[in-house]
Amino acid sequence: MSSENGRIRELITRMRTELTVNDAGDFGLGRKLANLPALRELGFQATRRLMDVQKTSQDFAFSEAMFREVTGPCRVGEQRASALRFGDDRVQALLSVLLVLRLLPRGFRSRDLREHLAALLGVDPSQWTQGRLTYQLRRLRLQGLIERAPESHRDTVTDKGLRMALWFTRCHARLFRPALGELFAEDFPGDSPLRRAFDRFDQEVNRHIEKAKVPVAA
Repeated sequence: MSSENGRIRELITRMRTELTVNDAGDFGLGRKLANLPALRELGFQATRRLMDVQKTSQDFAFSEAMFREVTGPCRVGEQRASALRFGDDRVQALLSVLLVLRLLPRGFRSRDLREHLAALLGVDPSQWTQGRLTYQLRRLRLQGLIERAPESHRDTVTDKGLRMALWFTRCHARLFRPALGELFAEDFPGDSPLRRAFDRFDQEVNRHIEKAKVPVAA
């Protein structure tokens, strides 16, 4: 768990949420003590809804921290590892291989990684020396995506590794690449639904700027 996640959770733990009612009439209740139980229940309901919103907003902060944790450089003790950058072809291939290696019941060796990784990248397996493989395995371990099996030279893909690999590879292959191609490729039909939607959005923004008479920088 990163230090940023820890600070966010500590903030939530220390947060004190209370409801103050200045006028019971705002809730259709009188000021008699007989109305106190109903007013108390209304206060609990409002507080619970507010805390649900606070929790949801912090969940996004956790997700952002997790994304930055994986796609940024990693340091565990005195060991460091480079970032697993989202759009990098080699990283996408590496994560795709993890989905295959997860299926091996006894874990995998470095040669298993070499064979699958070289095939995905379209290179000769001999180009992946043991040093290059060790580098990749090391940063996957430090990122918590794989772990060494007890008393062996094999590694296994962790639950975190499986989820990250699935999410990163599927988003890259099915969302970002097709969408960017549809938006910017010159040989793509100009009347595609996504491009039309972006054009409408751009037109509405321009209308809003014109209406507000916002000066446009030269």
